[in-house]
Amino acid sequence: MRHLRALCAIADTGSLHRAARQLGLAQPSLSTQLRRIEQELGGALFVRERSGCRPTPLGRLVLSRARPLVAEMRSLVAEARAAAAGGPQLRVGSTASKALAGWLRRLRGHGQDPTLHMNVSPNALLRMVADGQLDVAFVHEVEGCPLRVPEELRLRVLLEREPQFVSLPAGHPAAAKPEVDLRDLADDRWMIDPMVDGEWDAVQRMFRAAGVKPHVLHGDYHTAGALVATGEVVTVCQPTHASSPDMAVRRLHGDPLGVRLLLAARTETDLDGVYPALEEAYREAARQAPAYREWLERDGAMRPPVPALP
Repeated sequence: MRHLRALCAIADTGSLHRAARQLGLAQPSLSTQLRRIEQELGGALFVRERSGCRPTPLGRLVLSRARPLVAEMRSLVAEARAAAAGGPQLRVGSTASKALAGWLRRLRGHGQDPTLHMNVSPNALLRMVADGQLDVAFVHEVEGCPLRVPEELRLRVLLEREPQFVSLPAGHPAAAKPEVDLRDLADDRWMIDPMVDGEWDAVQRMFRAAGVKPHVLHGDYHTAGALVATGEVVTVCQPTHASSPDMAVRRLHGDPLGVRLLLAARTETDLDGVYPALEEAYREAARQAPAYREWLERDGAMRPPVPALP
């Protein structure tokens, strides 16, 4: 079963590096494991290319049998654990969001017992919902980089377009203005997480459109936040992030980068049971972020399809 999970992770992420991160393994260990599986089965399961990995015909055959087995085993484990704990649990998946804490708090207040699975890959979370490993997933779709949504899933749009802001050191000259032009950050080091589906491609397009070529470092956004606070980098951030004494969150001129916020489940009933709590939590997170609240109140034409902020 461990081997089958590894094969599914490689296929879902399209990358040994991303799959290893999802599985909590070092990439060399996953590469060794894949070679052993291929030796056992007698042929290559993936074609390794510069852009990632894609299944061979043999790989597609193996994956067609592996996915149902992996999904059934995970469903069995989840049901057994829920039964042992005395009742069913709501299995929630999510990419990072400031609305998450409020959403989980509201779900518990409504008598639900949510568990949480975090992943930087929206595509991986959607696949987990389709496979029965999660009940719902709250994900983002980077503008210009459509997600691979399994046909059996139902989607609900929380926000058609959420503008992405920028976080920069509080002492940065551009932080003195409420809105930052990308050209004012052309000489800065940027940190971008290439593991987030579509993000690196979208950021590159944003730079090209602005005619800038900044130096880019790759790293996760937790690390990026720490480096922003010490003056080392600037980075893209969600508008619900609030400024701090060490870090300023500012709108980018022209809102060149956006995402769509989606809730996914296998049935409309599953969506109905959790969507109102998510809507309330997102509105709460927006209220607590002054720069974003101002944007929402001022840019009526781009206001999200959620109730107006009080």
